[in-house]
Amino acid sequence: MTNHFIAIEGVIGVGKTTLARLLQARFTNATLLLEVFEENPFLSNFYQDRERYAFQTQLFFLLSRYHQQNKAVPEALQRGSLVADYTFAKDELFAWLNLKDDELAMYGRVHAALSEKIPKPALIVYLKAEHDVVMRRIALRDRPYERDMDPGYIRDLAAAYDAWLSSLPDIPVLRVDVSALDFLANEADLEHVTTLVRAALDHHAPQSPTGAEAQTRLLQQSKLAAYQEFHRQLDSSKGFDPDLFFNYILLTEEVGEIASELVQIWREGKRLEEDGRSPVAARQEALNRHRPSLRSELADLFAYTLKLANHAGIDLEQAYLEKMRQNISRDWPATRPLPPD
Repeated sequence: MTNHFIAIEGVIGVGKTTLARLLQARFTNATLLLEVFEENPFLSNFYQDRERYAFQTQLFFLLSRYHQQNKAVPEALQRGSLVADYTFAKDELFAWLNLKDDELAMYGRVHAALSEKIPKPALIVYLKAEHDVVMRRIALRDRPYERDMDPGYIRDLAAAYDAWLSSLPDIPVLRVDVSALDFLANEADLEHVTTLVRAALDHHAPQSPTGAEAQTRLLQQSKLAAYQEFHRQLDSSKGFDPDLFFNYILLTEEVGEIASELVQIWREGKRLEEDGRSPVAARQEALNRHRPSLRSELADLFAYTLKLANHAGIDLEQAYLEKMRQNISRDWPATRPLPPD
C-alpha cells in the first residue's frame, strides 16, 4: 500500500487545519502535521506593520518549518500516510509577496538550500473560497492578531496562491472550492472532498514510460505558459522594469554568476583530487557543496529568460515545444566534434 503525503493549502481562514484533521482519519495509519504559527514572535507585529516586520517573520517561519518537516515527514511516511495543513514550499510564495530587493535575494538563497532536504507532497489540496466567506471565517475564529486583518492583503494572497500553484513544476494540485462546504457539520461535504483527494492521488500515481513515449509525455506536461503568466503578474505587482535590454543585461549577469559557480566547483574538485580523492568522487563532492548556490543561480537565469520572452511577446512554451518536437526525431551524432585549435 502506498503511503501518501497530502498537503492542504489556501489563504488564512479557508479551513486548511479543519480539513487536515478530518482527512487524517480517512487514511490508514496517517500522521497529522500541523503548522505551528502561534510561536512566531513577530506575527502580530507583522499584521500591524508588514513592511517593517516581513523579513523577521518570514525567516522565523522558514527555519521553524524546516526543523519541523526535516525529520517529521520522512518518519511519518515510514509508518503510513501523512496529512499536513501547509507545505514547506509555500514560504517562497509569502516571501515574493512580502519581501523585496536584498531581503528577498537573501531569503531565496536560504530557502533554496533548505528545500532540497524536504520531501515534496504527493498532492497539494488547494482550498479556495469567495473573499467575503474567507473574511467572515477569519472574524468568527477571532484570533487577536487577525482582528485588524487587511482585506486587501487577503486578496493579494489569494492571487499569489493562484499564480504560484499554476507554476509548480512537479507537484500535482487539486483545487477545491469550499465556499459552500462545511466539513464539520456535513458528512457529505467531507466525503465529497475525500473522494476527490483519492481520485487525484490515483490519477497522479507514478508512471514509468520509456524512450520517445516518455519524452513526448513530458512535453505534453509542459508548464512554461504558467511560468510566463506568473512572471507577468509578479513584474506588474512589484513594478519591475519591463525594458527588454535591461533584463537582457541582468540575464547575462546571471550567466556570469553561473560561470563563477562552475569555476569554483572545478577548482574545488582539483583540490580534492590533490587530497587523494578519485576524479569522479572529487567532482561529485565539489558539486554537492555548491549545488544549493548553483541551483539558485540557474533559477534566476530561467526567470530572466521568461521575462525576456514576455517583454518580446514570445510564447516560450509554444516555441520550446516546436523546437523539442523537431529534436525528438532528429539524428544526433554520437559525439560532438571538438573545435579546431
